[in-house]
Amino acid sequence: MHNKKVLIPLPRYGCDPSEVAIPWLLLNEQQIEMTFITPDGKVATADDIMLTGKSLGLLKPLLQARQDAIKAYRQLEESVEFNKPLSYTDVKASDFDGLLLPGGHDKGVKEYLESAVLQRLVVDFFNENKPVAAVCHGVLIPARSIDPKSQKSVIYNYQCTGLLKRQELMAFQLTRLWLDDYYLTYPETTTEDELVAALASKTQFIAGSLPLARDDLQHMSRGFIVKDRNYLSARWPGDIYNFSLTFIDMLTD
Repeated sequence: MHNKKVLIPLPRYGCDPSEVAIPWLLLNEQQIEMTFITPDGKVATADDIMLTGKSLGLLKPLLQARQDAIKAYRQLEESVEFNKPLSYTDVKASDFDGLLLPGGHDKGVKEYLESAVLQRLVVDFFNENKPVAAVCHGVLIPARSIDPKSQKSVIYNYQCTGLLKRQELMAFQLTRLWLDDYYLTYPETTTEDELVAALASKTQFIAGSLPLARDDLQHMSRGFIVKDRNYLSARWPGDIYNFSLTFIDMLTD
């Protein structure tokens, strides 16, 4: 059996380090081959505030990426595949076994979330019934990916989750005095609102309980994910271990 191949698109700047590096670490342990793509084929850079905690003040312990994710991201930065990305237009779905869509909330992620090229790729992955996994703001890409046959989002008939409105607005309210709308990628709406609008029914959005603690290999019950057929979704970096291990299972089933 050939080594599984996973495609990981990223923006030039602003991806969430936890949502990129922890999946990379766990997939790498399973000898799953990963290809990174960016808009122009240049190496991506993660959100510096999430990596360093600068500007977060007293909220740094709560909001900054956790140490395991920072350590994994520093390893990722040294990897061959991360340093040799292709551009969005260089790839096709038929060359891969799965698609991983990390999130990020800095305004720099808009070029990724709004890419028509990526949206067409997502449609192809769904049409080929291949595993697609999206977390946090990354869920907006499938939500915006319109299947030309149905003229609906590819997730129109799927159950899913994503960044909760409560989470997004809470982070904004806690930091807006000095970070302005840093936590609102789209100040006019929330991720949850846009995601629900792409579904056949709002009941397909599964929120789970308000997340307070992050999962890890010793505390898997803290994480929350929704898997429906070939589509896996999660809400935030606190779900990332459950998300990554379930994606691996989907790839290797």
